[in-house]
This record gives sequence, structure tokens and C-alpha cells, in this order.
Amino acid sequence: MPAMRITQIKAFQPPTPGSPPERRTQLGQMVVEITTSDGLTGIGVGGGGLAGIHVIETVLRDLLIGEDASQVESLHEAMCRHTAFYGRSGLVVMAISGVDLALWDLRGKAADTTVAQILNPAVDLAASLPTYRTVFDDAETEEALASGFRAVKLHVERFGDDPDVTGIERLVARVRDKLGSSGSLMIDAFAKWNVESTLAVARAIAPYQVDWLEEPLLPDDLSGYQRLMQESPVPIAGGEHEYLANGFRRLMDDRLHAVVQPDINWCGGMTTLVEIYRMAKELGVRVVPHRGAEGYAVHAIAALDQQPLAESPRTWFQCLSGFPALHSGTVRVPTGAGFGLAFADA
Repeated sequence: MPAMRITQIKAFQPPTPGSPPERRTQLGQMVVEITTSDGLTGIGVGGGGLAGIHVIETVLRDLLIGEDASQVESLHEAMCRHTAFYGRSGLVVMAISGVDLALWDLRGKAADTTVAQILNPAVDLAASLPTYRTVFDDAETEEALASGFRAVKLHVERFGDDPDVTGIERLVARVRDKLGSSGSLMIDAFAKWNVESTLAVARAIAPYQVDWLEEPLLPDDLSGYQRLMQESPVPIAGGEHEYLANGFRRLMDDRLHAVVQPDINWCGGMTTLVEIYRMAKELGVRVVPHRGAEGYAVHAIAALDQQPLAESPRTWFQCLSGFPALHSGTVRVPTGAGFGLAFADA
């Protein structure tokens, strides 16, 4: 079988109509399109916006043009090695993520099958995967319940770096009351707090059956997370802003999180996410990918996860079609070849 040579790599930042005004603009998501010698096109989404595009256009493209696109893992290693002295995290790995996902898309299209089936030939594509919706208040919780969700994640970072513990407890109590005892409730602090304020909040909300408290500290506060894991009565989640398998290996080996939340568009792509799942299974750590109900991570969740749970997608990322549709708080894996995605205006 002749090699599937990479002939073209393009990257661009799509419009995001309706995105919240506080969201990243110049450093937002970007789309990667890879074309091969046999006419196939793979589509990936990475992070880093214009800076990520610059990495692709000035470094990664020259490295990959002419290479065999089917050698996905080898190309991932080559990209990481080539950028090791200024990469290993952040913008460079976000750019690598988009390229890696485009290569996985090509892998599926070349085999005329889904990425989920490549990861696990026995995957049930008809299975409905449970999802949770991210909410900010009581009203959005009611909307989520009316739409069929039985799990919500409550953002409380607006309480700031000196959180109103009583106010947060009252809000959590109201949301728990609306969910009932059987619904799942998670809390997200978006790295706004310190260890002491996190412990104060955790102790206050522990009676309300909180599944996890997400990213209360900055990602690099490793000693802080270690203390939280020892003292918090609520499980600690994080990893949304961690990169590559070695980064997640540290989080899991040192027991810094009970739940790890890699973002497939940032952490290194599908190649990294597969390795994270392998390590997590070995070490007994739960994986709940960030934005898992979008069109990429959902394939890994369906194929590799023994406790599947996907986070609801962003509604303003509309340049691609084929993202899983939500039905009564669940999603199904797209059944098209590769990731099953296409450009919306195609």
C-alpha cells in the first residue's frame, strides 16, 4: 500500500459568532486542515489562535510536508521532540494538538471507519453517553433539567479570589435541591482560589453530595493540590490546563487529582489522550475530558471510558458540522469516517 504523503497543511482561526465577550479572541481555537497525496483531507481543532497558527506555519509544516500521514504516533513524537526546547506545554502543544487531530481524522477516513472504532473495534456507536451541562446559576440549572440533563457543573469563579463561602454554600444548596438526591453536581472555581479558601468552601459544600471541586488553584500549585487531596472532603479535579502524557503522569503518580480533565484540543491531541486513558486505568484515576461532548474527545469517551461522562459543548463554535447533537442530556458518537466532521459551509 503506497504511503499517504502529506502535501499541504493549512491553519486558520474561524469566526465564533455569539461567543461570550470575555472569551479569548486572538488566542482562541484554530482549525487545522491537512491534505494528502491521495486526496484525503483531515480536519483538526487546536488552541493558541494566531500564535498557534504561527507555530504550524513556521515550524510544524516544514517538519511534516512529505511525511507519511498514517504514522500518527511517530509524527506526534517528532513534533514534540522538534519543539522540546521551547514547547512541552502551552501554545506549542495546543498547535500540535490540532495537527494530531487532523492526522487521526485522516487515519479514520483512510480506513473508512470512525476514530472510536479504531480505538476500540467493539465500541457501541449507538450508545447514548451521559453528559453534564455547565451552569452559572439556579435559572440555568432549571433550563438544564428541563432539557433532560441529570448532571450539572456549577461555575462559582465569579465569587473571586476571596470567595463568599456562605454565598457559595447557599447557591450549591439551591442547585442540589433542584437536582434532587440522584442528580450529579460538580463545582468549578477556575483557578481563582488559594488552599485555605478552597478548603473552607469544600467543607461547607461537602454535605451536598458534590462529585468534584474543579481546578480551584492555578495549575502549577502542585504542593497546594497535594494538600487539597489530603484534606478536602470533596474530590479534587483538574488537568484542563495540563499538557502531554508526562504532565498527566506527574498529576497521577503524585495523586494531585482524583479526576483528570484533559482537553483534547490543547493537551496534545488524541495521541496524548489515548496515553492518558492508559495511565489512568493503570493508576485508578478517573478521566473526564474537558468539553468531551464536542466532536473529538467523544470518540475516546465512547471507546475507552468505563465511566463515560461528557461535558456539554460550546454553542458558538459553528465552523464545523457533525458535532454530536444533545438529546435529553446524552450524546452519541458521530458515525462518519474519521471524526465525522466537515466544514459547515462545504
